[in-house]
Order: sequence, then structure tokens, then C-alpha cells
Amino acid sequence: MSALGQSLAGRRVAVCVGAGGVGKTSLAAALALARALAGGKALVCTIDPARRLANALGLTALGNAESRVPAARLAQAGLAPPGQLFAMMLDVKRTWDDLIVRHAPDPARRDRILRNRLYQQMSAALAGSQEYMAMEKLHELAEDRDYDLIVLDTPPTAHALDFLDAPTRILDFLGSDAARVLLAPAVGVGRLGLRLAQLSGGYAARALARFTGQQALSDLGEFLQSFQGMYDGFKARAAAVRALLARPEAGFVLVTSSSPAAVAETLAFHGRLRAEAMPLAGLVVNRLTPDLWPYPSPLPGAAELLPPLAQAATSGGGPGTSRAALAERLAAALAEHQALVWAERSALAPLLEEVRVPCAMVPRLEGEVHDLAGLATLAAAL
Repeated sequence: MSALGQSLAGRRVAVCVGAGGVGKTSLAAALALARALAGGKALVCTIDPARRLANALGLTALGNAESRVPAARLAQAGLAPPGQLFAMMLDVKRTWDDLIVRHAPDPARRDRILRNRLYQQMSAALAGSQEYMAMEKLHELAEDRDYDLIVLDTPPTAHALDFLDAPTRILDFLGSDAARVLLAPAVGVGRLGLRLAQLSGGYAARALARFTGQQALSDLGEFLQSFQGMYDGFKARAAAVRALLARPEAGFVLVTSSSPAAVAETLAFHGRLRAEAMPLAGLVVNRLTPDLWPYPSPLPGAAELLPPLAQAATSGGGPGTSRAALAERLAAALAEHQALVWAERSALAPLLEEVRVPCAMVPRLEGEVHDLAGLATLAAAL
């Protein structure tokens, strides 16, 4: 078993984090497949809106409930795992609704919130909702299901702090007493027909109404008032999720490529995770150019490569001039290839020096991963 495999063997939760465009979704599915191939019951939960993960797993669609990958589809890919593989795609709106239903003190309050137009927009599109609901769904799966491994594919990180901070930012806004006091006049106008100036904060609310529209302001105030009394339950739940991520049975897997931007973002996320005392399970460097030069140094140039290639090309007979020209082009191509290898390794050096965790170096594959066979190739590389 690889070092990364050993690190994940004793964990029930693996959270894949990293920049966009590094193959994180496919790698998350490959980690779950690897556990199924080892005999475990594994689930991959993605937030990727694209259909490529469903297609790769041989499923027609993914939803907010777990779907088992059929044994027949695995057999078609030449796989016969002793374990089970499940997949799902997070539905942010539905997860928000489930939380409201769970925490609402009575049916009337529940229905008022669910019908609120601002809530309907916020629960689908508010910045940070994906991250918050991903953590909420992860807690539900870890506490209520019997999976040996749950792999969470997180949204691409726009900033290294987003995934850990989004729940706190949203809840602090929803629980803001100052916001409720400020918006109380708008609620009064919308529901009771009172004048703004007669209520506390009326001038401020009236000024806001000029920019947002009275109805929008009323919807916001009514939502915040309806949320009153539910805030503590949401806050406790968010704290429980944070505690789950800090347990030894959980682990973050940093996923990156060799691009300088991805490396810089991975270093920033690593620093934040260490500062938060979050457990690190491993590092995956994806889409590396394979090293074809058998010696660590020096970096070969076309002039060094030409003589052996020319000799090999002309030793079989035939017109030597054309073969020598072919050898020259091959030598130039190989030199450029190795220069790319050298540049990638140089870009990764600061990351590999700083992040001292089990690491998997995954080579660049021929074509995109679009089926279970491709995921199995990734799982083997991991």
C-alpha cells in the first residue's frame, strides 16, 4: 500500500481541497474507488455541477441522495471490487431546506421561511452556501451512515479561508441582532402598514429601501425575524461539523498541479489548516509530465541526445540522411520535454519542502478520465 493509502486506511472522512482545474473531482472519485477495491464501503460526494463524474461512474445522474455504482458497470470496466462504491452530488438548496425543517420550532415558522423570497434566493446562490452546506451534508453522512470512507469533493477555493470560514460568516449574519433592529421598520411596513419613521432605525431602513426596494428589504427583515430562535441550533451544528473535521478519523487531502498559481494556493491552504490544527492526510500532485531521463542531472539538451538517437536511427539501414533528420527532431522534442519536467519539479520544490505529509505524484494521463477504467487507473496511481 502506498504512503497515501496507509494514511487514509484508518480514516472515515477525506476532504479534498484545492484550486480549480487540477482534477480534484476525478481524484476524489478515485480515492473512493480505491477504498471499494480494498473491500470497503465508500462514498464520494461532489459539488461539481458538471455531469462528468456521473458519466465516469456509469450513472445517469447524481442527486442529493446516495446512488450505488452497479456491479455490472464495474464489471464492464474489468473491476470486481469486494467492497461497494456510492456517489452523490450535493443539492445546496435542498440541504438548506432540510436544515430549516430540522430546526424550525413549529410548522408555521418553517413554512414562512421556506416561502420567503429572499430565503429562496439565498439558499441557492448566497456566497459561501456551497461550503456551508458541504460541511453540513458531510456531518449528516458521517453521523447517520455506515460508510468506511466518505470522500468530499469541495468547491474550488477562491481563497484559502473560504471553506473553513463560510459557515461562520453566514451564521453571524443570520444571527445579527443589529441587522434585525435595523430592518424592523421594513418588516413593519410590509406586514402592518406602519410608517418607517415611527419605528427604531426608521431613517436607516428608509435609506436602504431607496437602493434595494421596499419589498426586498421587507423580505430580508421578515426572514431574519423568522430565523430568530433558530440561530443557536444552527451555530451548535456548525460547531459539531468543525469538531468532526478536527478528529483523527478525518483528514484533508491537498490536491494541486505543478502550476505556480496552484502551488501558491496549496501552500496557503496548508498554512491555514495547520494553524487551525486540522488533520492532514496527504498531498496529491496531479498531471505531472513523466520524467523520461534516467539520470537526476544534468538536464539533457538536444546536442547530448542527438548522437545516440542518430546511431539508433541509422543502424537499421536505409537512407541515412532522412533518419538522421528524424533523430535530430526526436532529440529536440525530448530535450523540450525534459525542460518541461525540470520546470514542473522546480515549481513544486517549495511545496514538497513545506508540506511534510504522504504524497502521491500522479502522471499526466492520455486523454481525460471519462469512465470507470480511467478512475481505476487514477486509483492505482494514488
